[in-house]
Amino acid sequence: MQARLKWVDGVCFLGETGSGHAVVMDGAPEGGGRNLGPRPMELVLLGTAGCTSYDVITILRKARQDVRDCWVEIEAERADTDPKVFTRIHFHFVVVGRGLKAEAVERAIHLSAEKYCSASIMLAKTAIITHDYTLREDD
Repeated sequence: MQARLKWVDGVCFLGETGSGHAVVMDGAPEGGGRNLGPRPMELVLLGTAGCTSYDVITILRKARQDVRDCWVEIEAERADTDPKVFTRIHFHFVVVGRGLKAEAVERAIHLSAEKYCSASIMLAKTAIITHDYTLREDD
């Protein structure tokens, strides 16, 4: 895996992924930024949510669950002193489908957290990570 990061101005950077996608990162105005993009640590959270969601959806589909929608709401806390690592992260999954089995959703979240999601397993070295979910029936 490769990536490239180029400084643009102030604390604004343009990141390019090895797969050819770009993202702008910037800081808050009080930190010298112009608020042109997400903060790098916000992207770490979003990347982790993407990683675990990918796993959960894949596992549920393999289990023949009729998933129609899924999103993750994330709350995190960071250390007060440098390095300001994440100390607590909570993932709340909302899974929408038809006839979804709670056991299948619990299993998918557990497998992602404990076996498949490299990002969450890495962040678990410094943070207490918790998960819960809500099931919604699709009409």
